[in-house]
Amino acid sequence: MTKKFWLKLAVAFAVLTLVAVSCGNDDDDAEPAPVATPEPTPAPTEPPAPEPTEEPMDDEVVAAFVFVGPVGDAGWTWAHNQGRLWAEEQTGATTLFVESIPEAAEDFRNVVVDFIENEGADVIFGTSFGYMDPMEELAAEYPDVVFEHASGFKMNDTNFGNFFGRMYQPRYLSGMAAGAMTEANQIGYVAAFPIPEVLRGINAFTLGAQRVNPDVEVHVNWTFTWFDPAIEGDAASALLEAGADVIAMHQDSTAPGLAAEAAGARWVSYNSDMSGFAPDAFITAPVWTWGPYYARIIEAVGSGTYTPGSYWGGMDDGIVALAPLADDVPADVAAEIDEVAAQIIDGSWDVFTGEIVDQDGNVVVAEGETMDDGAMLGMEFFVQGVVGSATG
Repeated sequence: MTKKFWLKLAVAFAVLTLVAVSCGNDDDDAEPAPVATPEPTPAPTEPPAPEPTEEPMDDEVVAAFVFVGPVGDAGWTWAHNQGRLWAEEQTGATTLFVESIPEAAEDFRNVVVDFIENEGADVIFGTSFGYMDPMEELAAEYPDVVFEHASGFKMNDTNFGNFFGRMYQPRYLSGMAAGAMTEANQIGYVAAFPIPEVLRGINAFTLGAQRVNPDVEVHVNWTFTWFDPAIEGDAASALLEAGADVIAMHQDSTAPGLAAEAAGARWVSYNSDMSGFAPDAFITAPVWTWGPYYARIIEAVGSGTYTPGSYWGGMDDGIVALAPLADDVPADVAAEIDEVAAQIIDGSWDVFTGEIVDQDGNVVVAEGETMDDGAMLGMEFFVQGVVGSATG
């Protein structure tokens, strides 16, 4: 791949890559329930197609993707699969995938070994945090295959890297929109697991909501699932019955939004623009765009230039973004969201800048200071204004 191509790719959509902690499916035995009938609205941040590469890869790459949920979930796995399709089109690589693979090491190992030994896979992309340890072991067993892990933190110096995005940035912006839309000053948050990634997102969302509405409380309901529409819908309904008039989520299905729509409430979705499922409820969504990162890794593998890294990209790279706002978000709040987004993108400000106080009244970030990446990646507390336990 030429340097000229990468410059074009960067101009077209600000390439991405990552580190952290993410999605998974704790239900190893049950088939996931179907989500909803409409087709998901494509994420608004899908980048434009770059100009064709001027030099082909040395060899055709076979890239295999292991997904923790169904590609039709409209959420986490759907977004990854859109990235796979985009990368396949742009690079000419052969891509393979398998969906709904539990995080159990044996299940993951079986599909990866099949990809390598029977399909000739050159690179394996694992898209759930629970795949991390078996990926590390397989990378040692297959030194000629590249392994890339979404959301984890382990890597080696030869063929195993990790990637993620600073989703807390658009979460903050979505919190601003939600804070402006609540009339009850009570927002419900349907949350997956009490891990740093999820805590970080809830805190960022709450800080954003408080920026425009200091009276807001964010009530957390833990589901201990990543994708289970029935449980997620019930969790949202319980929050609505307790007084919330806006629902946010760190889940993979559309069920919380459907519950909000049925109750006449509002909704902030996650992973992709899910407005087509609950258009009256939808406010906005923090969304992912994975395609350019996948294309970057595939091209590096094909050209023999791959080196493992630990990447945590942000809004400036385009890997995370905010979906369009609902038309009824107040104009002054929409303008402020644009201003804050610009500050995040140009690096003049970031979300966890103090003073920030936790639930117990302790100052966790002093006035004028900004939390470092290590502290964010290991976050174990809730900020003031969150109602619920940070330990589940």
